[in-house]
Amino acid sequence: MRFQLVTERIAFFVTLLAVLVLALLPMPRLREFGLDVGFHYDKLNHATAFAALIFFGSLSWPERKAKLVLFLALVGAAIEVAQGTALMARDFDGLDWAADCAGIACGLIAVSCVSSLAARAP
Repeated sequence: MRFQLVTERIAFFVTLLAVLVLALLPMPRLREFGLDVGFHYDKLNHATAFAALIFFGSLSWPERKAKLVLFLALVGAAIEVAQGTALMARDFDGLDWAADCAGIACGLIAVSCVSSLAARAP
């Protein structure tokens, strides 16, 4: 396995872990640990996180983009369901999942642009 592929996969799993921690820790804990980071607009946080996930994932597994899209959409839905439970001290918001999916679409566009540029490079 080439070094770049290993790096891309590490980036994917680190990003996935970060997204899960930020999404699933109760808000008071995030503030307590100084992890309440991101944009002031929550939907932008969701879209950015999932754009990064699909970007790194698509570079890591280019032949499995469709499965990756499905996986990440399910992760986003699972996060929302988990946030809707009383344990999380968070709120279920279907529009957050829509923002996740929009981020996935934007990330796929970014990967396509990067791949096109890489293909043209000498």
